[in-house]
Amino acid sequence: MLKLSAAVDRRAFTFGLTSLAFSGLALSGCATSGAPRSARAPGYGALEPDSGGLLDLPRGFSYRVISQLGERMDDGLRVPDRADGMGAFYIDRHRVALVRNHELQPKHAGVGPFASPSRTGRGFGRGADGGWLPGGTTTLVYDQRSGRVERQHLSLVGTIRNCAGGVTPWGSWLSCEEDVSRAGNGLTQDHGWVFEVPAAHPGLVDAVPLRAMGRFNHEAAAVDPRTGIVYLTEDRDDSLFYRFLPERHGELVRGGRLQALAFADRDRGTDSRNWMAPDLATGEWIAARWIDLDGVDSANDDLRHRGHAHGAVRFARGEGIHFGDRELYFCCTSGGAAKLSQVMRYRPSPHEGQEGETTSPGRLQLFVESTDKAMLNFGDNITIAPTGHLIICEDQYTETVDNHLRGITPDGQVYAFARLHAQTELAGACFSPDGRTMFVNIYSPAKTLAISGPWGRVRT
Repeated sequence: MLKLSAAVDRRAFTFGLTSLAFSGLALSGCATSGAPRSARAPGYGALEPDSGGLLDLPRGFSYRVISQLGERMDDGLRVPDRADGMGAFYIDRHRVALVRNHELQPKHAGVGPFASPSRTGRGFGRGADGGWLPGGTTTLVYDQRSGRVERQHLSLVGTIRNCAGGVTPWGSWLSCEEDVSRAGNGLTQDHGWVFEVPAAHPGLVDAVPLRAMGRFNHEAAAVDPRTGIVYLTEDRDDSLFYRFLPERHGELVRGGRLQALAFADRDRGTDSRNWMAPDLATGEWIAARWIDLDGVDSANDDLRHRGHAHGAVRFARGEGIHFGDRELYFCCTSGGAAKLSQVMRYRPSPHEGQEGETTSPGRLQLFVESTDKAMLNFGDNITIAPTGHLIICEDQYTETVDNHLRGITPDGQVYAFARLHAQTELAGACFSPDGRTMFVNIYSPAKTLAISGPWGRVRT
């Protein structure tokens, strides 16, 4: 059985999250997309053409394909397609466990883990053929010294459209279903849940839905290591931003309370999207309050509508989310006047989730809003580099896509870090806990890349 070191596992969650660049900015509260530009472009330099025709990177950086669609895994199954969100966990000083989502629907059984329908194992939902649904996660163990995958296996199955998720401080991956299909018409279960996958588990986990975290079009999750509160995004044009207050820190299966963010100033309005009017100014901090939600199993997929009717703020397709140094960042894919992307920042109250937060509330900020496709075009998954820069995966919805990994400096300047030549998206960007390697998925045909290079040599 894999074993996560307690010491390095804590580092696995906090590395890159506590960046000097972003924490210094957090104290000043001065980040805006209109900040003065430096004479030299920020980032790692110009992109150089990839001789392999796959991914352009700055000088000094290189990638290695470490896993791809159809490979036989150590459990005898095959690597599934549609690789999406992903989290990295330390096993020891040199080895990293990656838990990787696969955004597969019932119709995608042909590119799932099984060559034929499987009726054995520990899955969640079955399809019309009686076999497990193909969505779920795979787990890889990667040795940074050899640059090779030691083993990989299926770790969650029987789910639908596992889009993104989030790492926990206790060494697990929260895998989120971006689907709200009901039981019937060939499905045995209602879907739309979050599932927990321990990174050290050597095989299939018991697929237990965390029902108290709500049934909706889940996208991603982030955990505050101080409080254990889980923050959740929802991929809808009229989505809410949620938080889950667990009954017991680190034991999500025990249940808890689900809430949605609202503005403390009730005259402020309930829209952050800036579609019709500039309701949020870039860089402005707005005090927040949280609304209790009931009926979170949401049989009618109306949780966001009921929350909004009670004052919860609407967001434009909440997607990737990542916890930083006492604050978190999340993408709103179609937010902004140009509907090209917003990046939000939320700073929890010192008394988050407790009575004292009403006098010292958490605060929300519109950190960046894209005004041009060349700046940021449909930001999706998000992570933080060792330097404290945000790294965002683009997921464009155009006939011909030109997806990049975009970096964002602490003062809101956006630059290109990588350019993908395949007609698909980049997803699941995450860093090894020591910051030596960034892992990222190519969605379809699925590939997982390990990117190395001079991460510390960045211009802000």
